[in-house]
Amino acid sequence: MIFELLISIIIGSTLIGFGVHFIPVGGAPAALSTTAGVPTGAPMITIGMGITGILSALSMTGQSEIVIILSGAIGSMLMMAVTMFFSNMIHVYGVGVPLASSNFERDPITDFKQEEYVSPGTTGHGIPTVSFISGVIGALFGGIGGSLAFWAIYNYILGNCHLSSIYTNSISAILAVMLFFIIAVVASYNIGGTIQGFYDKKFRKKIVSGTFSCFLISIFLAIIYMIILGGI
Repeated sequence: MIFELLISIIIGSTLIGFGVHFIPVGGAPAALSTTAGVPTGAPMITIGMGITGILSALSMTGQSEIVIILSGAIGSMLMMAVTMFFSNMIHVYGVGVPLASSNFERDPITDFKQEEYVSPGTTGHGIPTVSFISGVIGALFGGIGGSLAFWAIYNYILGNCHLSSIYTNSISAILAVMLFFIIAVVASYNIGGTIQGFYDKKFRKKIVSGTFSCFLISIFLAIIYMIILGGI
C-alpha cells in the first residue's frame, strides 16, 4: 500500500508538470493582446484545472480506478477548453483581434496562414487552433496525474485510517490539489514567461528539463505525503 502510494504520487505529479508545458500561457502580454495564450500565469490556470479535475474525480469515489482517473481527466479538459474558448470570444468580439501567432507561418492543424493577421509589434493574439488543442492535451495529462494521486491518497486513507467518508474525501482532495500548487510553480519557473503550446520553440527546449525537475520534486513530495498520511 505504501509503495503504491509512493509511485502514484511520483507519477501523478510528474504528469502534472509535463502537462503544464502544453498549456498556452500568455500572462499579462496576452491580456494586452500582444501575444497568444491564456491571459493568466501557468500556476493560476493549472490550479484551476487541478481543482476541477479533482472535484470530478471526487464525485466518482466508489467506482473503479479507471473511472475515477478518466473523470478527473475529462473535468480538467473541459475546464481548460471552456477557459480558452471564452478567452477567444473576448479577444475576437471584445478586443477585435484575430486568433493568430507569429511563431508559425501556418497553423499546423488548419493550415491557416497567420502572418498577415498578426499585429505589428506583437507575437500574436488569442489562442489559435494548434495552441487550443495543445492546451486540451496539457489538461489531459494534468487531469490524469492529479486523479491518479487523488485515487492513491484516497485508497490509503480508506484502508489505513478510521475516518468518516466526509473526512476521507476532504483530506484526499486537499492533498491532491496541493500537488498542483507546488508542481505548477516549478513548471512555470522552468517555462520562464509565455509559451504557445507544443509547437512553440520554447517547448522543445524546456520540456525535458522541466519534466525531470518535476520528477525530482515529486519524489520529495511523495516522501512528505507518506509522513503526513502516516500521522493521520
